[in-house]
Amino acid sequence: MIYLDNAASTKPFREVQEIMCYAMENIYANPSALHKQGFLAANLLKESSIFFANQLGCAKDEIIYTSGGTESNNLAILGAVNAYKRNGNKIITSVIEHSSVKEVFNYLEQQGFEVIRLKTDLDGYVSLKELEDNLDEQTIFVSIMHVNNEIGTIQPIEKIAELIKKKNKNTIFHVDAVQSFGKILFPIKNIDLISISGHKMYGPKGVGILYKNKNTRIVSLLHGGGQQKNIRSGTENVYSIVGMHKAGEIVFANLNKHLEHYQKCKNYLWKNIEQNISDIKFNGASNGAPHILNISFKSIRSEVLMNVLEQNDIYVSPGSACLVHKKNKNILSFIGTSEEYVNSALRFSFSHDTDIKDLDKVVDVLKKEIPKLRKVTNGGK
Repeated sequence: MIYLDNAASTKPFREVQEIMCYAMENIYANPSALHKQGFLAANLLKESSIFFANQLGCAKDEIIYTSGGTESNNLAILGAVNAYKRNGNKIITSVIEHSSVKEVFNYLEQQGFEVIRLKTDLDGYVSLKELEDNLDEQTIFVSIMHVNNEIGTIQPIEKIAELIKKKNKNTIFHVDAVQSFGKILFPIKNIDLISISGHKMYGPKGVGILYKNKNTRIVSLLHGGGQQKNIRSGTENVYSIVGMHKAGEIVFANLNKHLEHYQKCKNYLWKNIEQNISDIKFNGASNGAPHILNISFKSIRSEVLMNVLEQNDIYVSPGSACLVHKKNKNILSFIGTSEEYVNSALRFSFSHDTDIKDLDKVVDVLKKEIPKLRKVTNGGK
């Protein structure tokens, strides 16, 4: 099996699986319990919070555990907008955000908020001028993703944060870092809220983090036991948090090595596809995230080519896995890609253990199958 869909989900490290099993077997008490076993569980949470705080350069009390990227995004956006809605009615995002951001803004627009959706250039970079023109005293919230999950474009988050705070220091800035945390480092200066997901960085599914600046207010979406300072009630998922902690330790200890490997795989695959297959298009910025490569193959629908690859035990994606359950357009339709390439894109995404030799098989299959598929598409010609 050749798995090249790591932007959708990664395989947990063996050490992650082992420590989660250990925690399930030995530290299963409720971390809110007022006895020794409860304290042991609570201490694991504290250690994890200290680790992630160190990686982000923040205080451990600014780490909030969630069920993953979708909840982190929802808590950040809905929580902050509801907390600051008396200050204004304008909120800003971009046209290429993940559905767990995009759909929340659609909901808020229905509730009467003025939503500004920033356009991008052909590489997927948001318009800083459009952002600056729309920032004013009524702007209470901005959400821009760091690394695009489909085409890998890296937004200039530092510049965006600086621009926002310069125009209105009270505007809350949220960054969806699900595709960048553990893959690309960035400072949190001038960023108020950051979303992170465990299963994108070789940890378990169903767990994530929301970094919340101590001076930022958010309204809770969940009401109950008052865990995590009433921000996110519910018994903490200790096993998964421990697993995410272990994944983070391994990722950051090997970050440079992993980055070099991702880039090597990306460059190698693109070079060989470019040399052997005609009528293709590289999607996104040339200096995008090293673990994501998005290519359009003219005249072939993404789903058809994906299925052909799967028959050869090669697993890729036409884009975000979260679009499968909705009839949403892919990112290419929003950045100005010509129609003939929009529906023919595949996303190849790499992991630390992607074998570069396997990429030769990918190219071989594409070389063999694409002419056949195009012949069928063109009526046998």
